[in-house]
Amino acid sequence: MTVTAYTLAAVLDLFVLFIGLRFLLQPRSSAVGYGVPADPGGDASAYLAIKGLRDATFGVMGLALLAFAGARAEAWFMLCVAIIPLFDTLIVLRHGGTKAVAYGIHFATAVVVIISAGLLFAV
Repeated sequence: MTVTAYTLAAVLDLFVLFIGLRFLLQPRSSAVGYGVPADPGGDASAYLAIKGLRDATFGVMGLALLAFAGARAEAWFMLCVAIIPLFDTLIVLRHGGTKAVAYGIHFATAVVVIISAGLLFAV
């Protein structure tokens, strides 16, 4: 179970880092993938960059916790950051995104992150 817990946590951290970098490098397609299209050339460019930096930082922070502080610290981190995809679900629904994206991407991500936290707590 230890290998599974660490592997899932590392994959989730790397994925969030990837999403953050994608928002910084390809903001338009990233916003579409998020579920709420935005024009990076307009007023949304700063917010897309903020999202990218936030996600990339959370990915790096998760990897650092996993490597240097251990499973319990990473588990608490995962439990805390699960709030983000839960609220992303609401944001997508509130701003005209599809239910498929809201629940299929954001809510599902929150569930996987919570499962990851549970596995890390069990280690």
